[in-house]
Amino acid sequence: MRSPRSILCALLAATLLAGCTSYRPAPPAFHEVLNQPYQLGPGDRVRVTVFEQEGLTNVYSIDQSGYIAFPLIGPVPARGQTPQKLEAAIATKLRQGYLRNPDVSVEVERYRPIFVMGEVSAAGQYSYVPGLTAQKAIAIAGGFSPRANQTDVDVTRDINGKVMTGRVLTSDPLLPGDTVYVRERLF
Repeated sequence: MRSPRSILCALLAATLLAGCTSYRPAPPAFHEVLNQPYQLGPGDRVRVTVFEQEGLTNVYSIDQSGYIAFPLIGPVPARGQTPQKLEAAIATKLRQGYLRNPDVSVEVERYRPIFVMGEVSAAGQYSYVPGLTAQKAIAIAGGFSPRANQTDVDVTRDINGKVMTGRVLTSDPLLPGDTVYVRERLF
């Protein structure tokens, strides 16, 4: 029979170990957002083409407020919009006294950056390219440090204005603006 002291020590050890683990499985929204159209956000740069209007065709940056400053029509909300919805918003505003039937095209020229932190050789901010996985981002950041946990990573992602963190495999795809954190392995 165990003494009350040994039971107390075992419970204390279990509590401490449970507190040390910060396992957070990726919420379902993590994978659902991968199958949705891309939503623009601050830091993205878009090429807006207004056909037969060279003065309006240009590359525009989405500012921290989520707007692009467009000639003639002023600020246009872009945060949370797909490129197609932004096309429609710009065309609608241009129709209001500026152009009769504007033909507008929007494409992402440069995505907002990703961040790689933790047990990597060169933590920092890196350019996002379509098809980027956590493992490729780690390779861009100089690879794993000798103490890195190489099986899974924590990813922080803004999903519809809500910041979420979850643990994913290194083969999981990333989105623009994601932060990848490589944890230290225990042994």
